[in-house]
Amino acid sequence: MRRDVFQAIADPTRRAIITLIAVQAMTPNALAEHFDTTRQAVSKHLKILTECELITQEQQGREIYYKLEIEKMKEIDKWLLQFRKIWETRFNQLDQVLSTIKNQKK
Repeated sequence: MRRDVFQAIADPTRRAIITLIAVQAMTPNALAEHFDTTRQAVSKHLKILTECELITQEQQGREIYYKLEIEKMKEIDKWLLQFRKIWETRFNQLDQVLSTIKNQKK
């Protein structure tokens, strides 16, 4: 089952996992040490992130390491870019209005 990426990143624990593995690939046990929860709960979060293709597994000897899929994160950033442009435009308009008001008071 393929899950919605935005539903996956809505969870604060999953966002924290993404933040951790953005720095370096980690095993489920190493990740679980960062949370006040069971390893099984962390594994469920990893499963959801894997299903969304935000992270991938890589076998190294007997250990499984999870790493971030940068291209998938770029897709999210691309989607957010449209909103960033709207916000920047609005902030620029607000800055112009505030400058006009400031100049009128002089």
